[in-house]
Amino acid sequence: MDAIIGASGPLSAARWTGGVSFSNATVVDMVPPEMLPWIDTHWYQFPPMNPLWHGILGFVIGCLGLVSWCGNGVVIYIFSTTKSLRTPSNLLVVNLAVSDFLMMVFMCPFMLVNCYHETWVFGPLMCQIYGMAGSLFGCASIWTMVTVALDRYNVIVKGLSGTPLTVKRALAWIFIVWIHASAWTIMPMFGWNRYVPEGNMTACGTDYLTKDWFHKSYILVYSVFCYWLPLLTIIYSYTFIVQAVAAHEKAMREQAKKMNVASLRSAEAQNTSAECKLAKIALMTISLWFMAWTPYLIINFSGIFETMTISPLFTIWGSVFAKANAVYNPIVYGISHPRYRAALEEKLPMLTCSGGSPPGSAADAQSSDTVATAATTAEGKA
Repeated sequence: MDAIIGASGPLSAARWTGGVSFSNATVVDMVPPEMLPWIDTHWYQFPPMNPLWHGILGFVIGCLGLVSWCGNGVVIYIFSTTKSLRTPSNLLVVNLAVSDFLMMVFMCPFMLVNCYHETWVFGPLMCQIYGMAGSLFGCASIWTMVTVALDRYNVIVKGLSGTPLTVKRALAWIFIVWIHASAWTIMPMFGWNRYVPEGNMTACGTDYLTKDWFHKSYILVYSVFCYWLPLLTIIYSYTFIVQAVAAHEKAMREQAKKMNVASLRSAEAQNTSAECKLAKIALMTISLWFMAWTPYLIINFSGIFETMTISPLFTIWGSVFAKANAVYNPIVYGISHPRYRAALEEKLPMLTCSGGSPPGSAADAQSSDTVATAATTAEGKA
């Protein structure tokens, strides 16, 4: 009888195989001998995962990799070859696309091979490099999204009182983002925590099962600087951005009322107000960010605080959701950009959908990096 699909918890091997007793079989059995010193004893209590799960994981990661390569590759191509898109703010968007592109270029092939072999087959050194690379590109993407949010905050909330973003300043931000990410992700290579195979044995990440508080402290401090602080900064920025646009629209409506006209905006025919558009994209940005990185945080915190039993199957979801972030970032930060859509329709029309804004519209002519800025500047022009 075939093994049941859902068996990945601390069940006996006899139950997992449908009654045939292999009491010594564990998820670690297929791990190469040189990797055994890196495997925590926690994983020895779990029976082997059904091969179908490895196949599903490989298929999903392969699809995510293909979409990410295409999506981020197109963003990099369009922004770098379109003169009107070569602005300081768009350097941040390009940096985000580069980070996400490199993440899937590096991680996807390793995952596919390991899913085929149902274990990590590249040795301890590549496990360390793989874990560090995933953490590096993930942290760089996170903080690049923070810089985009701060740039929008500077443009929309501070307005003329804000310091304009120049090319040198944008490059400085990008440099700081990569230095910051590199500093945090290289520390486990020198003894503060370490990169080890995860429960499904096909990927490597931080060690959240070691009982030593010296290693646990890395997870806690890392989560502050690469999860909580970025998340709170993004929420803070978009909260004030939405408030600023809402206040601006209210002032325009009051002025129109005093002038006894219907509206001061030429784009009033649109059914959705600027604050609604901005609220939607802010909610989308925060929700997708939270959905991408929270599973990994839960897994790591569950390990260091021992709040629940972490099964090999459960560790799969952290990998899938985090890597999916590299897929929808091009959509949120690229396709939502009006000028990007116009350039995409011109250079790669087969990738566009009809019904977009005309390239010569006022919104396109005055847009910056997001729909939020497009809506705001369209009002400002009117």
